[in-house]
Amino acid sequence: MLSHWPQGVSGTRWLTRTYEPITLISMSQRLQVLLDEDEFEEIRGVAAQRRMTVSEWVRQVLRDARRGVSTAPVEGKLMAVREAALHAYPTADIDQMNAEIERGYRAGSE
Repeated sequence: MLSHWPQGVSGTRWLTRTYEPITLISMSQRLQVLLDEDEFEEIRGVAAQRRMTVSEWVRQVLRDARRGVSTAPVEGKLMAVREAALHAYPTADIDQMNAEIERGYRAGSE
């Protein structure tokens, strides 16, 4: 935590949220991301709608993104694909399958 605050500013008001000093104590790495002004303002607006700081919103989005990344070893995935390729599964002509998929997308958006 900072050893002193800017002159005339209390510690909890200097940061954008009163709980941030506690959060920052456990954080040890800084990440710098360069964005153009329009993109940053859009992100700032989204964070404000959720009553979050931009920093907390970015941390949350990065956590969510990490959860979506598979941690299974590549070898296991390749083995599953190779094993599946040994079997004959019922399928249709590619044009027919694409048409059915498209119909499903349209039905879901109505």
